[in-house]
Amino acid sequence: MRPLQGHCKARSATPHCARKCGPPAWHALPLFPGSAAAGKRCASIMRCCMAKLLLLTPGLPFPPMQGSALRNWGIISGLAARHRITLLSFARTAAAAAPELLAACERVVLVPQPQRSIAARLATLALSAQPDLALRLSSRQYAHQLQTLLAAADFAVIQVEGLELGRYMPMLRAYQQRHPAARIIYDAHNAEVLLQQSAALVAARNPAHWLAAAYSRIQLPRLQRFERAVCASADAITCVSAADAAALRALHSSAQPVLVPNGIWLRDYPQLPAPPETHTPQLLFTGKMDYRPNVDGVLWFAGAVLPLVQLIVPGAEFVVAGRDPAPAVQRLAGRAGVRVTGELADLRACMARATLYVVPLRMGGGTRFKILEAMAQARPVVSTQIGAAGFAVQNQRELLIADSPTALADAIISLLQDAGKRNALCSAARAFVAQNHDWSAILPTLEAVYPQPGK
Repeated sequence: MRPLQGHCKARSATPHCARKCGPPAWHALPLFPGSAAAGKRCASIMRCCMAKLLLLTPGLPFPPMQGSALRNWGIISGLAARHRITLLSFARTAAAAAPELLAACERVVLVPQPQRSIAARLATLALSAQPDLALRLSSRQYAHQLQTLLAAADFAVIQVEGLELGRYMPMLRAYQQRHPAARIIYDAHNAEVLLQQSAALVAARNPAHWLAAAYSRIQLPRLQRFERAVCASADAITCVSAADAAALRALHSSAQPVLVPNGIWLRDYPQLPAPPETHTPQLLFTGKMDYRPNVDGVLWFAGAVLPLVQLIVPGAEFVVAGRDPAPAVQRLAGRAGVRVTGELADLRACMARATLYVVPLRMGGGTRFKILEAMAQARPVVSTQIGAAGFAVQNQRELLIADSPTALADAIISLLQDAGKRNALCSAARAFVAQNHDWSAILPTLEAVYPQPGK
C-alpha cells in the first residue's frame, strides 16, 4: 500500500511542475470556497487501490473564482484523499500553483495560456472548417507536456474538462491503444451547441447584433461536428444537466451521458446575515465579464430592467463583480446606480453587502455556480428561466423566475419591499443546495464512472 503523501516545495521554470516527495504531514488547508475536502488532515489514511487520474483543465482550478475552476476544484478536492491525481492545466500567469492545489495533487504541470489575436480568429472564421472554440487552447507546449506525462505514467483515468480541450483527444486515443485499460472521460461543462443556439436566437432579435448572430450561425455546424467527434472519442461522458445530456445524445446517438451536477462544499459557504434595512439596496451579479452570456445579460439588465426598478426604489444599485470586464461592461460604470468592480480577491464581501442576487441571463448552457453560491450564502435570487436552467428549483419557493424586463423588475421590487419573503426564499434555497448540490453527495456518481479496482 502507498502511504498518503504531503507535498514538497520544489519549483521549476515554466511550465511549472511539482512532485510530492513526502511523506511529510498532510497540511490542514485554509478555508476557501470548495477547499474543505482537500483540507482534511489525512496523514493517517493509507492509499490503497487508488485510481491514477490525469486531469486536463483549461485553467487553474485554484483559487476557484469562476465556473470551470469551481467545478474542477470541487472534483480535485473531493477525490484527493482517494485517488492519485496528476493535473495538466493552462495558467494565465507564470505564478506557481497554490499550496492547496499542490497538496491535493500528486503532480501539477502548468502551461502558459495561449493568446489568439483577432486576426487569427478571423482567419479561422474565413479559412477553416473548425469552430473557434477548437483552436482557443491550441498549444504546442501543452501538447508536449501531455505527451511527456502519457509516456511516463500508466493512468487508469484521463479526464478532459470541457470542450476546449477536445483537440487533444487524438493523443489520448493513441495512448489508449497502448494502454487498453485506460478510460477516457469527457466532462462536458456545457453542451456548447445549446449555448451557441441560444446566443444566435438572442442576437437575431436586435439588428445591432446581427453580426454576432451571423457569427453564431457560422459556428453552429462546426461546433456540432467537433462536439460530436469529442463525444465519440470518449469512453464515458459526464454532464451537468438533463438538458445538456439530451443535447449530447442528439449529437451522438450512442452517447450515454452520466449526470454529475455542479456542486459546492456547503460548509465553506456560511450563511450571511441580511444587510440592515437602512442599507442601500444592492443587486449583485458576479461572473467572468468577458464571457458572452454574462456581457449580454448585464447590458440588458442595466438598460432594460434596472431603470424600472429605480422608478420604485430610487436608490437601488446594480453591482457587477468579476474579472476581465469587456469594454461595453466597463462603460456601464458611467451610469447612475451601476458599479463595475473588476476582479476581486474575495467575492464574499460583495455578497455580504448584496440585498439580492440577480441572474439576468438570456443565453447559455450547463448550470450556473453563481446561483448555488448565492443560495448557500442566504442571498435571495431573482433569475431568468435560462439563468436557473438545469436546477430542480421552483419559482416562488427557492427563488423568483421572470423573463421580461417588466416581470423581472416587478419580482425584484417585491423582494426589496418584503423582508419576510426574502427570508423564506433564503431558507428554502439553502436547504435545496444542502440536499442536492453538496459535492459529498455528487462525487460518488463520478467515481462510479471510473474503472473499479480488481474488475
